[in-house]
Amino acid sequence: MSTLLERTETADGYRARRTLPLRVELVRQLKRRRTLVMGIVLAALPFVLLVAFAIGGDPGGRNNQVTLMDTATASGANFTAVNLFVSAGFLLVIPVALFCGDTVASEASWSSLRYLLAAPVPRARLLWSKLTVALGLSLAAMVLLPVVALAVGTAAYGWGPLEIPTGGALPAGTAAQRLVAVIAYIFVSQLVTAGLAFWLSTKTDAPLGAVGGAVGLTIVGNVLDAVTALGHWRDFLPAHWQFAWADAIQPTPEWGGMIQGTAISVTYAVVLFALAFRGFRRKDIVS
Repeated sequence: MSTLLERTETADGYRARRTLPLRVELVRQLKRRRTLVMGIVLAALPFVLLVAFAIGGDPGGRNNQVTLMDTATASGANFTAVNLFVSAGFLLVIPVALFCGDTVASEASWSSLRYLLAAPVPRARLLWSKLTVALGLSLAAMVLLPVVALAVGTAAYGWGPLEIPTGGALPAGTAAQRLVAVIAYIFVSQLVTAGLAFWLSTKTDAPLGAVGGAVGLTIVGNVLDAVTALGHWRDFLPAHWQFAWADAIQPTPEWGGMIQGTAISVTYAVVLFALAFRGFRRKDIVS
């Protein structure tokens, strides 16, 4: 009897896993103006830095101390590393917060969320589709910047080894492999921001609140990491490990910091994503 009731409550041919396909959600997000604007901003950064170095001339070391910034014009690989260095702390946070924080809250603000669920799209399926696309766009944003930077830097400064500020150099092929590892680590380190933004997106009908809240909390983490009085407590802050990737572009790479940073980021992200799914499952959808 119960089996008969279940069958009558579900339309013939209905499959929950087929609702809201990823390609549909991806096309919807790609058509949005904020996606295009974010892509233009990230692609423009290498050109801005190129002009800045052209105006400023040879960076050169100051006080006999050579930094990564001072080697920016040595090769395309160095120029790419500098782009990642100047953007990892804040600029790359923006697309992650935007894509993950705007995805659910925007549907609520447009009063279309309840219609999506009435389709009927299961709530877990809705969140998985939106989260997968948001993370995919975030990764695409992080790949776009270094790819453009490498093309611009190679055209301007040539294809060559990555000169290390502390001495030595990495062959161009090895440098390219290390930069891929750096991009992967930066993406993983930003999963905390993604988790914050996505969780807030399920809690509010204001996309700006979710995006701004995630960015704000990320900034607070950076500020707390600068407080040396916290001592070893800073080891539990994701921000403390955000530049651990610098150890990967050494003649002998050190992976310890990146491993610890990955563990911290993934742990926080899993908890935040779980809170988002748990809260959304019980949420009264009125928008």
